[in-house]
Amino acid sequence: MAELDPELYNIVWLAPLEIEARAALRLIDNPHRGRFPMSRGDDYVFQAGDMCGHNVIIATLPAGQEYGTGSAAALASQVKRFFPNLWFGLLVGVAAGLPNLERIPPRDIRLGDILVGLAEGESAGLIAYDLGKETSEPNFQLLRHGHVLAVTETVVRSAIGSIKLRAPNDAEIIAEYYNSIKDKEHPDGTFIDPGQQNDKLYQLDDSGAEHVVDRPRRPDSRRTRVWYGPIGSGEKLMRNARKRNELRDHYNLIGLEMEAAGTMNRIPVGVIRGVCDYGDEHKNKEWQPYAAAMAGAYAKAILAEIPPRRVVRREGPTFQNS
Repeated sequence: MAELDPELYNIVWLAPLEIEARAALRLIDNPHRGRFPMSRGDDYVFQAGDMCGHNVIIATLPAGQEYGTGSAAALASQVKRFFPNLWFGLLVGVAAGLPNLERIPPRDIRLGDILVGLAEGESAGLIAYDLGKETSEPNFQLLRHGHVLAVTETVVRSAIGSIKLRAPNDAEIIAEYYNSIKDKEHPDGTFIDPGQQNDKLYQLDDSGAEHVVDRPRRPDSRRTRVWYGPIGSGEKLMRNARKRNELRDHYNLIGLEMEAAGTMNRIPVGVIRGVCDYGDEHKNKEWQPYAAAMAGAYAKAILAEIPPRRVVRREGPTFQNS
């Protein structure tokens, strides 16, 4: 099998979960056949290909490994060491969405929507909500007021800004990429939309009882929305509606995930997430394939906004696809 040169790859697509990596691989334009050289201390096998003219590596966690900030940090550290010409990274996958229908205007986040980590006002784009200290005050005090993680590379934020300018039609940009893989198979099915009729949002009343929120069906032309704002990152899987709402309201979060806090200070990635649940007791994996595909489609749209960069090798310059 051919040996791939790590110096020729300068973009990493981090997809910690298996279904996230499967969606990423389906979105590659041309897979690169071969393997990267490995030596003692190299723990990860990377997939490679080109996408929108960029040479990209897909990095995922080993089979059976627990996900979370620690695992993501170990993966990102090895990526940074292994690929000397790394330009930027994208952390792409699924997350819990945090609707807030009492907000003005309402933040009606739905399953399958896309969350993009972006600073808003005084809030950081990514908030490590479990890094801080307990005080005599009622609220947990964040380390450095939440501004503890590195900021996404400027070129990635610029590409996100270019897509965001087209809102509310920004979701249309990704439709082509999603449609190209929606019927592709994975071991549990395809990446097809499970259907709005299966999207149930439960809300707690003052007594703690649950009820399903009645939300109007979106027209097919507006099936997906892209939401921009702060995303919370922590070590624990969220399955508690009351705690979820406290975090959402206190930090103005649009979503919760478990890898960015371990990644950002090693590789300042752009964080792109598809909503697969609402961070409550009703969490399940039914929506993960569709959500992973939608996040991947947006990430590919980011790459399409950025011209490929010249790669410099030790023995002299070359170009992405030479």
